[in-house]
Amino acid sequence: MRQPETPLTTRYPNPQTELFLRLLRVSDQLDRAFHQILRPFALTHPQYNVLRILRGAGPSGLTCSAIGRSMITSVPDITRLLARLQSRKLVQQHRDAADRRVVWTCITAQGLELLQSLDPIVFEAPRRLLNSLTAEQMRELNQLLQKILVPANTPGDQS
Repeated sequence: MRQPETPLTTRYPNPQTELFLRLLRVSDQLDRAFHQILRPFALTHPQYNVLRILRGAGPSGLTCSAIGRSMITSVPDITRLLARLQSRKLVQQHRDAADRRVVWTCITAQGLELLQSLDPIVFEAPRRLLNSLTAEQMRELNQLLQKILVPANTPGDQS
């Protein structure tokens, strides 16, 4: 005989556990929705994030390490991610004249065009995905989330 499914109203051992699991679930839901937005453009969320970072950096571009530090989510292999974007001609790379070990990455005109076509779609997504909250609720939630952001160099952080 099959066990009955666990109801969604499961009791949690403490409010922190309930909130933590709810945040993970909401994060996953928003990430999946954003993935669906980017899918027709053959971009992943990290690739889109890199293109946005490089657009903001201007024509001089950024080094791989600077891009990595600016990412919303950490990416284990930024070099491979940049290589994929370069193969699509969305970014270009060149070595630093003074230090050949340093590689600079810049967004191309093709990358800028792609972002420009995505801008209205991406800018509308938060309005659509968060429309159940009032402006006051969003302000309050933003303040609360800011309070729980984990600072760098927490225990277990190897940086």
